[in-house]
Amino acid sequence: MSPRLNKPLVWLHGQIKTPPLSAAARLEAGVLLRRLQRGDSFGLPHSRPMPVIGSRCHELRIVDENATWRIVYRVDTDAIVISEVFSKKTQATPKSVIGACKRRLNEYDAIVRGKE
Repeated sequence: MSPRLNKPLVWLHGQIKTPPLSAAARLEAGVLLRRLQRGDSFGLPHSRPMPVIGSRCHELRIVDENATWRIVYRVDTDAIVISEVFSKKTQATPKSVIGACKRRLNEYDAIVRGKE
């Protein structure tokens, strides 16, 4: 059996730090992101698909002491692309977040295609 290769994390926007996330939430986010890098996939309650943003897009769900955090990511063949980290206050993802994620991912794809 060959060792699992870790995909790099590509950060387009956002960061995970304490504060504003608690140390426990930051640790949970780190563990989940590391598992994604190793090729694991999740369903609810940790992650849900976000087809409104694009194919292979999902949001990680991190429940914190005073907030619920979301990490919007896309699983590419060569990387985990993170397009947003935000505190979610309502059930619906804000349209501004959806639009910003689409724009960032389109810009990223254009840059990556330009290097091929």
